[in-house]
Amino acid sequence: QVQLVESGGGLVQAGGSLRLSCAASGRTFYTYNVGWFRQAPGKEREFVAARSRSGATTEYADSIKGRFTISRDNTKNTVYLQMNSLKSEDTAVYYCTAASLWPRVATTATSWNYWGQGTQVTVSS
Repeated sequence: QVQLVESGGGLVQAGGSLRLSCAASGRTFYTYNVGWFRQAPGKEREFVAARSRSGATTEYADSIKGRFTISRDNTKNTVYLQMNSLKSEDTAVYYCTAASLWPRVATTATSWNYWGQGTQVTVSS
C-alpha cells in the first residue's frame, strides 16, 4: 500500500515556474513507477508525465514536452514535477500516481494503482 500527498501548487503568472512535490509513504516506494496526471474543470484526467522505477524510461505528454520534467529522490520518497514556461492551459488539479508494474498504457489513468488527493495549479495570463 502506498499513500501519496502532493504539494507545491499555487497561482503563477504565465511564463513562470512551479515545482510540485509528491511525498510517498512506505519503505519500498523506490520499487514503484510514478507519474503525474492533471484534470481541468469539465475535462477528463489527462496524462502529463511518467517515470519508471529505474529511471530508464520516461514519458511526457506532447503538450508539456520540453517544459516539464519528472524526477524522483528515493532517499526522500518524493517525486517532483518541475514546470517551466507555464501557460494558462496548464491550469488544472495535478495528481501524483504510482504503480508497482509499469502500466501497459502509461497514458491511461486506469492503468495506475495509487493516487494522491491533488494540488491546484492556476496560471494567470
